[in-house]
Amino acid sequence: MPVLPGAEPYRHEGGEVGVLLCHGFTGSPQSLRPWAEHHAAHGLTVSLPLLPGHGTRWEDMQVTSWQDWYAEVDRALRTLSERCSRVFVAGLSMGGALALRLAARHGERVSGVVVVNPANKVHGLSAYALPVARHLVRTTKGIASDIAKEGAAELGYDRVPLHAAHSLRVFLRRLDVELPQVTQPLLLLRSAQDHVVPAADSARVLSRVSSTDVTETVLEHSYHVATLDVDADRIFEESLGFMGRLAPSLGKEGTAAGG
Repeated sequence: MPVLPGAEPYRHEGGEVGVLLCHGFTGSPQSLRPWAEHHAAHGLTVSLPLLPGHGTRWEDMQVTSWQDWYAEVDRALRTLSERCSRVFVAGLSMGGALALRLAARHGERVSGVVVVNPANKVHGLSAYALPVARHLVRTTKGIASDIAKEGAAELGYDRVPLHAAHSLRVFLRRLDVELPQVTQPLLLLRSAQDHVVPAADSARVLSRVSSTDVTETVLEHSYHVATLDVDADRIFEESLGFMGRLAPSLGKEGTAAGG
């Protein structure tokens, strides 16, 4: 299937500091494209891959699993590491969970982690029914475009395939066990109002990681897809400042054409 217009992966060849951005469940790179372009404009080498099964139609996602999504960002991280001397990982929602697993598993290869409304658990009684329900019902209503800003929209599926939702639940339970292996500096930004991922998920992440350099920022004016919302510029600036503090060479190199 062709990729939906706007859902294409993004790559920018910049300086020796790189950042890998991971989009969310049923979403696409479109939700993080402004963030990626902001960091590219400030000289970073940026990788924003399209996760398998995303950015086309929900039927394509139905036959993918968390192993496919994680393998894609793992490959992207390895490629960035070959190109850059310092690499950061970042993500929104499930993308934040993927970024945390990369940090847990790759250790010193990852210089720092930025997560926005990271997912830690599939909530509700329906989560416990997923192992059976996914064989009876193909989809449930979508979760895309939880945005406060008028006129803003996320390019994501209007249905959630239940096989994929079950796989997400399995992944998040596995990640929860691995979170103590995250030791890198961590910047966590969460929305005061989020209709997709509750604040309890961020609290759980903060309580489980072993990082000692931790910053939590509350985004007062945005919903779940904060990277397209009112507080987007704050996310971009705080994450750039976080990376610049840890990689002082950032900003001292000229920007390169690319994208």
